[in-house]
Amino acid sequence: MKEDYYDILEISKSATAAEIKKAYRKKALQYHPDKNPGDHEAEAMFKKSAEAYEVLSDPNKRSRYDQYGHRAFENGGGFGGGGMNMEDIFSQFGDIFGGAFGGGFGGGFGGGGRRTVKGSNLRIRVQLTLEEIANGVEKKIKVKRKKLAKGTTYKTCSTCNGQGQVTRIQNTILGRMQTSATCSTCGGLGQIVDSKPANADAEGMLVTEETVSIKIPAGVVDGMQLKVSGKGNDAPGNGIAGDLLVAIEEKPHPTLQREGDNLHYDLYISFSEAALGTSREIETVTGKVRIKIDNGAQSGKILRLRNKGIPSINGYGTGDLLVHVNVWTPKSLSKEQREFFEKMSNDEHFQPKPEKEDKSFFEKVKDMFS
Repeated sequence: MKEDYYDILEISKSATAAEIKKAYRKKALQYHPDKNPGDHEAEAMFKKSAEAYEVLSDPNKRSRYDQYGHRAFENGGGFGGGGMNMEDIFSQFGDIFGGAFGGGFGGGFGGGGRRTVKGSNLRIRVQLTLEEIANGVEKKIKVKRKKLAKGTTYKTCSTCNGQGQVTRIQNTILGRMQTSATCSTCGGLGQIVDSKPANADAEGMLVTEETVSIKIPAGVVDGMQLKVSGKGNDAPGNGIAGDLLVAIEEKPHPTLQREGDNLHYDLYISFSEAALGTSREIETVTGKVRIKIDNGAQSGKILRLRNKGIPSINGYGTGDLLVHVNVWTPKSLSKEQREFFEKMSNDEHFQPKPEKEDKSFFEKVKDMFS
C-alpha cells in the first residue's frame, strides 16, 4: 500500500503551498543521491518525496488526491502522480533550489559541469469517438522515434576530460580570474561518439518505427495533452529518452452533442406520437436504451437520463444525457389531412393551453444548471 503523500513530507493536510515547498526542500536536501551515494533507501525516499510534491503542489491534483487518495491517478497510468523518472524530478529543482549542489539539479547526479541530456519530445494526435472517451481506451500507435543504434560506443571527451566544462584562467587588472564554459566539443556531455554503425547519424541514432501502447482514461476532452514518459527520442551519451505527448482530438458523433460531461440528443416525434404517447430506442455512449414519451408531449420538453453522459476526468461522477423532444411539423398535407386540421383548428383540444409545468426554453436551461 502506497504511503500517504502528507506523511512522506511530514506535513498536515491543511498545509499551505509555502509549507509544502519548504517540507519538500528539506526532504530533497536530506535524501539527494549526491549526499547519499549508493544508498538505495535514500534514493527511494528522494523519489517518494518528489512524487508527493508533484501532486500536492498542484491545486487540481491535490484536490483530487484529497478526495480519492491514490485511486485518483490509477486510470491515468503515468499521466499524473506517478511514474516520475530522475530527469522529471531534477527538472523541478531549477525552480525550487535555483541550481544548488554545485553542478545544478537537472544536470544529472552532480560532479562538475557534466550534464545528462534528455532526448527531444515527440507529439502525436489521437482521434477518439465519444464511446471511447466515455469508457476509456487503450490505443496502440505506431511512432517513429530516434533510438540509439546498436554498436554505438562513446569515449571520454579529450577537450574537457569528461567534465563537460572547460575552465580558463585569465590575468586581468583585477587579478587572476577563473571562468567556466560548456565544452564546445561534446556539448557538455563529457563524452563523444567513438564508433557507430554506418547507417546511424552523427550522434549514433537511427529512426525506427515502434508500436506504443497508450492508456487513455475516461473523460478526456478535446485538446487535452497526455504524456507517455520515455517514449520520445533517445538521447546521445546514454542520456534519458524524451516523452511522447499525446494530443486528444474528439471525433464528431452522428447524433450526440457533448457539453462538458453532459450529452445532448435531438429526438423528433410526429403529431400523433406527441398526442398519443410513444416509446423510442435511442443510442447512448454505453449502448441503446428505450425511453417512454407520455401522451401530450410538448415540443421542447427535455428528458434527463442520469449518468448516461461522460465520466468526469477529475473523478466528480458522470454527466447526464439530455433528450430534447421536438414535435415534427409536416411540410405538406394531403387533401384529407388538410381538411382534418382545418376542422380541428377551432376545437378546444387543439388550442394552446400552457400549464405551469410547461416551462419556457430559458427556464428549462436554467433548471438544467441549477
